[in-house]
Amino acid sequence: MTEFRVWAPKPELVRLDVDGQVHSMARTADGWWHATVDAAPDARYGYLLDDDATVLPDPRSPRQPDGVHERSRLWDPARAAWTDSGWRGRPVEGSVLYELHVGTFTAAGTFDSAIERLDYLVDLGIDFVELMPVNSFAGTHGWGYDGVLWYSVHEPYGGPDGLVRFVDACHARGLGVLIDAVFNHLGPSGNYLPKFGPYLSSGSNPWGEGINVADADSDEVRRYIIGCALRWMRDFHADGLRLDAVHALVDTTAIHILEELAAETDWLAQQLGRPLSLVAESDLNDPRLITARERGGYGITAQWADDIHHAIHTAVSGERQGYYADFGSLATLGQTLRHGYFHAATYSSFRRRRHGRPLDTSSIPATRLVAYTCTHDQVGNRALGDRPSQNLTAGQLAVKAALAIGSPYTAMLFMGEEWGASTPFQFFSSHPEPELAKATAEGRKAEFAEHGWDADDIPDPQDPQTFQRSKLDWDEVGAGEHARLHRVYRDLIALRHNDPDLADPWLDHLAVDYDEDERWIMLRRGRLRIVCNLGNGPATVPATGEVVLAWGEPAVDAGRTVLEGHSFAILSVAEQT
Repeated sequence: MTEFRVWAPKPELVRLDVDGQVHSMARTADGWWHATVDAAPDARYGYLLDDDATVLPDPRSPRQPDGVHERSRLWDPARAAWTDSGWRGRPVEGSVLYELHVGTFTAAGTFDSAIERLDYLVDLGIDFVELMPVNSFAGTHGWGYDGVLWYSVHEPYGGPDGLVRFVDACHARGLGVLIDAVFNHLGPSGNYLPKFGPYLSSGSNPWGEGINVADADSDEVRRYIIGCALRWMRDFHADGLRLDAVHALVDTTAIHILEELAAETDWLAQQLGRPLSLVAESDLNDPRLITARERGGYGITAQWADDIHHAIHTAVSGERQGYYADFGSLATLGQTLRHGYFHAATYSSFRRRRHGRPLDTSSIPATRLVAYTCTHDQVGNRALGDRPSQNLTAGQLAVKAALAIGSPYTAMLFMGEEWGASTPFQFFSSHPEPELAKATAEGRKAEFAEHGWDADDIPDPQDPQTFQRSKLDWDEVGAGEHARLHRVYRDLIALRHNDPDLADPWLDHLAVDYDEDERWIMLRRGRLRIVCNLGNGPATVPATGEVVLAWGEPAVDAGRTVLEGHSFAILSVAEQT
């Protein structure tokens, strides 16, 4: 016998459909409906609300084999074939993360095909794989941020069993796994949750209606979110979550949902006997996120640091449009590397107001911020989905890598950046509804047309070729400059793992020197000097030492180092100064 439960306070009547047979359900005062029936282990089921004849999927569906508009299917996590009983986990702080999209990471675009590339990631030196969302969304391919059934795994990737195999294979190789979870909005196709209960708030965010985490009847919605988060870590053995755009979770209650989620995650970690991590994406520059709960913070493990990305990217590339306007100088780069946030209760010209709050570098280690030169957002949300590798030289890419990986922050790569992949990562979708498909394509063109782009140049998200173009070309890894850049990334990561000075997480121990006119910058980390020339011509840096790693051919003598244009060198000095 199987017990079916669904929270549905909105309808007057809820019935259960199991493989075409309809069963009555009993309601409790708190809006939960219950029924215990004889069902096969892989039965397809759903719910009938009031007098509507449409069978709706379970809001907590464990599997959606026929897509988000069809019946759910039972799936028992206790029957999963795990072999990772010896896995004791690893902490995120100070690690090297690798963000990937399952559908474009390999030609086949499945969990099983991704497993075939895990040994490559181990050789590269990666500690954690960070999966872009794998929850169920409408259509066959998309970024995953329009999920509507958060508890189930996207079937074209391999469904729940495929995810089990992938995580198990990662753990067998010593790789941790983070899963990107989107709790700030629901996708436009297949969102039946409002028919069941008050899942949506009265507010909105850039992606649609907000989630009800603080309005009336929000307690069960909060449990829905937290239960989903814990499920990824408990049932699928994930080592943590990346939390999408948490600034869009509008919570006016005394205990913020992020604080509650962090506490529940810590409790689960104790039960499982391994560390679990939450990594938030937030554009607020608010250190409360990563401040310990006993110090008045939320206790989130780490957060993405867009200011660091902006400072590195603009200084190397010269781009200044949009939210890059306040960045670009070496002074800004140095300040951001030293303090984590650039905007810290300072004026943001893009927002036209003060923004952020200073980070207490004496109590919060740098490893609670994640530094990167690429993310799915910073590539895919460009008009053409072009990567830095499509616009910059290999030397410029190497300089960016040295600054990010050589910094005190937790480091992250976006798939393919380590060899300067020539393939774009464009915005793609496969909405089954013609009206929604048209609106998505037209909205994308209109958005970038406002910024001066020719609408005809903007890729159609619904065109299957947009998706196909975004797949990595693995034949590039061993070819020419791609291979050279790959070796430098691998050597940088190895040095980061093996040198104790690069493991120092305290920003108060970091010194940064630069020359705006000569276009060089130097990070002093213990006995190491990470010197970078961001200019086109040679630059003379007042530093010397043994060359540990370099891009280009630095000339070191008489207390100075001469760097070629767009190059870097990591020097080891005889004594700390």
